[in-house]
Amino acid sequence: MTTTAGTAPDAQLAIAAAVKPRRFGAWYVAEHRFRVMRSYLQTVLMTAIGYPLLYLFAMGVGLGSLVSKNLGEQGVDGVSYLAFVAPALLCTAAVTIASEEFTYPVMLGFKWNPTFYGMNAAPIAAGQIIDGLVISVVARLFTASIIYYVVMVLFGAVPSAAGFLAIPVAVLAGVAFGVPVMTYVATLEQDTGQLALVMRFVLLPMTLFSGTFFPLTAMPPFLQWIGWLSRSGTPRSSPGCSPTAWRNRSGSRSRTCSIWSPCSSCSGCGPAGSRRGG
Repeated sequence: MTTTAGTAPDAQLAIAAAVKPRRFGAWYVAEHRFRVMRSYLQTVLMTAIGYPLLYLFAMGVGLGSLVSKNLGEQGVDGVSYLAFVAPALLCTAAVTIASEEFTYPVMLGFKWNPTFYGMNAAPIAAGQIIDGLVISVVARLFTASIIYYVVMVLFGAVPSAAGFLAIPVAVLAGVAFGVPVMTYVATLEQDTGQLALVMRFVLLPMTLFSGTFFPLTAMPPFLQWIGWLSRSGTPRSSPGCSPTAWRNRSGSRSRTCSIWSPCSSCSGCGPAGSRRGG
């Protein structure tokens, strides 16, 4: 009787202590991931700042100067090559970050340092563990996308005030790619090269053949279907809404339908309309 009476208050205390983890478990998991990210904070900052500087300078300024010299300042779908490639590079960076956070860290939590089992032994449900991982990755994606966008503005690659919409688009693109990858990685028991295959044969082709560096019309028709299948990784996600502009071939007027200036005629764009030309 004494033992039972003594353990009853302890049980009540344990139940009371489990209320907050059960309610805010996802945020506890996200906090854990943020603390883990501190161990490679230098890498996070270097990639967040280095990616836009290197890619925009190399592709937008270096290669862009050659494109502009041969095709004119607005020779790529009616805009400069820098303005054409910048939003796609932003989304590509977000997808790359998501692929980093949703592959090896997930494998780490299951196999090499099984923290997920410890979390699940606590009053934290499996769904909260998943939600916490996604929250932490979304936070990193937002931070990296904002830094990338600031660099784009400094490079003059944002020709419209609506360009900030590229930030949530990039975050959504990263999550759309990363969550299915996380689901796949969670089913693996051994890493025998599957994660590297995802990077080389899924992420890389999706970047190269999705109209990131050149319009899909520059590709042979029998290869363009690859670009349309992989266009979810860049702002080029709708046949009627390119990231820069599409021209009405029946006349001299050109209609802009872009992430920078959304138009009402495209379901993937915002409510405001915009036109370019006379």
